[in-house]
Amino acid sequence: MSIPKEPRQLMINIMYLVLTALLALNVSAEVFNAFKMVDKGLAKSNKALDESMEALPEAIRDGAKTRPSLATYAERIDPIKQTSDELVAYLEDIKTKLIEDKDDATGEIRGGYVEDKQTGLQELKKAKDYGVTTRILIDPENPEAGLGNEIKSRLEKFKADMLKHIDKEDHGTFSKEIAVQIDEETWKKKDKKSWAHMNFDHMPLQAVLPIFSKFINDVKSTEAAALNYLAGKVGAGGTTVVLDKYTVVSAPEKSYIIKGEKYKTDIFLSAAAGDDSGTKISYAVNGKTLPKNNEGMAVYETTASRNGAQKFTASASLTDPVTGETKTFKKEFSYEVGERSVAVSASKMNVFYIGVDNPVEVSAAGVASNDIKVSMTGAGGGTIKPDGKGAYTVRVTKPTKAGEFANVTVNAKGLSDKKPFRVKRIPDPVPKLSKSRGGGMGSGEFKIQPGVFPILENFDFDAKCNIVGFELVRVAKRQDPVREANRGGKFQPNVQSLIKKATPSDKYFFENIKCKCPGDPKAGARDLGTMVFNIR
Repeated sequence: MSIPKEPRQLMINIMYLVLTALLALNVSAEVFNAFKMVDKGLAKSNKALDESMEALPEAIRDGAKTRPSLATYAERIDPIKQTSDELVAYLEDIKTKLIEDKDDATGEIRGGYVEDKQTGLQELKKAKDYGVTTRILIDPENPEAGLGNEIKSRLEKFKADMLKHIDKEDHGTFSKEIAVQIDEETWKKKDKKSWAHMNFDHMPLQAVLPIFSKFINDVKSTEAAALNYLAGKVGAGGTTVVLDKYTVVSAPEKSYIIKGEKYKTDIFLSAAAGDDSGTKISYAVNGKTLPKNNEGMAVYETTASRNGAQKFTASASLTDPVTGETKTFKKEFSYEVGERSVAVSASKMNVFYIGVDNPVEVSAAGVASNDIKVSMTGAGGGTIKPDGKGAYTVRVTKPTKAGEFANVTVNAKGLSDKKPFRVKRIPDPVPKLSKSRGGGMGSGEFKIQPGVFPILENFDFDAKCNIVGFELVRVAKRQDPVREANRGGKFQPNVQSLIKKATPSDKYFFENIKCKCPGDPKAGARDLGTMVFNIR
């Protein structure tokens, strides 16, 4: 397509290109908004875990005082918290490094946050940058080395260290409660170089931050499970009841759930004596009495029906078997409810092109990636295959008509959505000789050109078109026109001979320029028009 000479038409073309770019940016923003939502939910979950563990250490120490044999459980509190705090600090430090992206030589912070002029909120400066995550977390020389794989080693060591504080006979049961898990199978099945490559290689910064928040959540959840284990141990054999040093504890399976899922938590009085000691304990949530299980704990379960922060008040009533005095302890707890959502966007443009790989990103908040099923429906003859970590490649074969669309359809438990895309053939390339579309050219420059080449201008995809052939006409002063046909884009001997005759004031016409692009039908070729050169 030639550049229009009329200023008004030129302005319209520029405005169309700007609008197209803005549309592409808006679609991509949906994906990153989903990542931000997940990261915020995990941050709230981590805060809720910290709050739920605040009273446990003191309660465990008080319970351990009831018998000398229980002292060992109180001694394990500080090592558990120290191991957890060190790993959380380590992960937070790496998050800071990724966000700031300091220059090693100058110390200059290249990343950080910038203020969104429209919303006034602080946004990541390098949210879509995948270079910073790859550079910091991946070792290009050794797939098994690098900071990403060091994170994996730290998580594995954390699991082993936590088990040291659990009685050997309880290892099997407690292992099931360890939230920190390393998936060693998926990256091998997906033919990735390592666990770190699967999780961090060429991942945008905004997508990596929720992964670190999840690691921190897993560490805190494991710490909570270990402290609850100690609380259960010291509460199993105490015989002396001190009514003013008890607290109600909630130990939820998850502090962040999706709307429609069940919220489930154990409610118990920390360091409480079991029923076999004569102590009577009853539990209630929001005034409704709960039954107790074999371990003396009550289980509160409810289905989430509303989004946002949800609160409930748990109470435990304890009766002293000696004095008959009953005291009730109350405490308010909260958990976060989110909603499943899906975002589909083309990584380059909101259009699929025939003959090239069209990258697509799919994210679904609140749904495990293994549970997402992505397929192609509608027009365009499309197929889609996964590339890992929410990335997919779409291939299409037929352009869509007005009102027709190729749909990327996403299905998972609790949601179903589709994103429509138009399908087009690759736009016509621009034929050029050297860097010129026509006009004046010196005879020396003209004679050394190897041929005519098609250029796909402003096209983001990796595609190459080929010249099928053209006709060259030389019009010399006071001479009859001479015409030669050429197959392909490279000058054939007969055309080269005609070009070598070029002298100033000659005109050369490149007519009937034909080409083919990836995805074009076998029959027929595209007509790229004519080029005219005036020899100087």
